[in-house]
Amino acid sequence: MKRKALALLSGGLDSTLAVKVMLEQGIEVEALNFTSPFCTCTGKNAGCKSEAIRVAEEFGIPIKVMHKGVEYLELVRNPKHGYGKGMNPCIDCRIFLLRKAKEYLAESGADFVITGEVLGQRPMSQRRHTLDIIERESGLAGRLLRPLSAKHFEPTIPEQEGWVDREKLLSIQGRSRKEQMQLAEDLDVKNYPCPAGGCLLTEVSFVSKVRDVFDHSDQLNLRDFRLLKVARHFRVAPRTKALIGRNETENELLFRNIQPGEAALRWIEGSSPLGVVMGTVDDALLETSAKLLLRYTRAEAGTECRVKVEIDGSERVIVVPNEFSDPTIEEYRI
Repeated sequence: MKRKALALLSGGLDSTLAVKVMLEQGIEVEALNFTSPFCTCTGKNAGCKSEAIRVAEEFGIPIKVMHKGVEYLELVRNPKHGYGKGMNPCIDCRIFLLRKAKEYLAESGADFVITGEVLGQRPMSQRRHTLDIIERESGLAGRLLRPLSAKHFEPTIPEQEGWVDREKLLSIQGRSRKEQMQLAEDLDVKNYPCPAGGCLLTEVSFVSKVRDVFDHSDQLNLRDFRLLKVARHFRVAPRTKALIGRNETENELLFRNIQPGEAALRWIEGSSPLGVVMGTVDDALLETSAKLLLRYTRAEAGTECRVKVEIDGSERVIVVPNEFSDPTIEEYRI
């Protein structure tokens, strides 16, 4: 009877190799890819989702893309196992993904789950102790196979039952990727865009933006986290943010993500970035946001400027002075 594995596939080198190793053994594979607002694994802005889909198509395997959703954001806000150097809840994140994989196991018809995890590669989530915690708390004890480091662990059920040949599995460990790159060459795996992958939650400069959303949100909204990667962000009130685009691409993205009751701002007299006022909107907050916007236009300092305000399809014009200095701007910047 042919056995099937469910693979966590990011599109990076390690998860791609794990899938390839299983296919080489004649195991049927289906891939799972999870999208997140915090992924930095970008192949020329294609994103992990696109890379995972490309790998799945190249290998001829089905793939299911899952959105982590608000449940995941709550995990980031309050992780059981704590954070790494930034706001990265790596252990809880792996448990979350594997629990979702376990839930999908029966529907997919798969017998076990595989990942590209490598013993000792990541300082928080891939130490032996934490890998054991992840396996146990995910509910996948015995059915979680890590093909790249399998020989450093006790045989799993797929190995014990002979579904997988343990002798053909690997014993890679540590942070170097030389062995993976050699394996990729041996298995004719090419075009992997992000051998290391990454997560914005590990970047200290990004963490302040994430904390700001958590600290000023009554209800978490995935949109707010997706937009953290783009535009300039300013906190103008406890429940109000102003975002100002840096180029036309960002302007268009911001405009597409405006929600009911939120405002779009543009300086009328000349070329202007788009400003978006998110959250609570009133006249005073619109004026403050418009002053922030004007700082990024060619409007003459100290002059009265007309700014178009659009809310829910209706437009009006407000007149505000271009009076904010650079130090004033920094008081609002997140």
